[in-house]
Amino acid sequence: MSQYQDLKQACYDANMQLPKLGLVLFTFGNASVVDRDKQVFAIKPSGVPYELLKPEDIVILDFANNVLEGEKRPSSDTKTHAVLYSHWEHIGGIVHTHSTYATAWAQAQRDIPILGTTHADHLTVDIPCAPPMDDAMIAGDYEHQTGWQILNEFQRRGLSPSEVEMVLLANHAPFSWGKTVDKAVYNSAVLEEVARMAYLSCTLRPEVPRLKDALIRKHYERKHGVHSYYGQS
Repeated sequence: MSQYQDLKQACYDANMQLPKLGLVLFTFGNASVVDRDKQVFAIKPSGVPYELLKPEDIVILDFANNVLEGEKRPSSDTKTHAVLYSHWEHIGGIVHTHSTYATAWAQAQRDIPILGTTHADHLTVDIPCAPPMDDAMIAGDYEHQTGWQILNEFQRRGLSPSEVEMVLLANHAPFSWGKTVDKAVYNSAVLEEVARMAYLSCTLRPEVPRLKDALIRKHYERKHGVHSYYGQS
């Protein structure tokens, strides 16, 4: 049995959640899981339909993108995942989709404004959209540069990837992450729902105001603050 069997199963399970949640069509997306002790990560193979995917198809790589186990070609987005794992050591899983509403905001090159308490339950800022990649980055190692596009935008805005676990890439689509791959999948679904709500709100009222700071603080802190009281723990 493979020493990576549990990692492959976790990656497979996460990937299979994406079509169930309506976040991917055909093969438009991928999830990965990292093993920090072994310094490897597992990712979906490229172009394999979800209905045909099996745990043994999952590909294992190191952070230099060397394939350590797996017969299939890894996701075309693998280098992006590797950059994020290499630089953000707290994250345990990454999800990339082309979900409809989040991708629409990305194609419009717009941040998703914080308009309501659903958004504020998860973060206190607009969901950032990184600007279009410049021609030199596109002509270079594109997927590797996509990772740097995310890193550079978070540095430019002074954002913490521990607090803002999602991003849009202009003209492309969303990425999300979390301490675990289950949290990354959750964040991907939240991102899509918040994107849908924001789109509908802006359609109904183009001048819709930003959520009040007092409500942003209340809703975020009651779930994530020192004195949080949401849930049973």
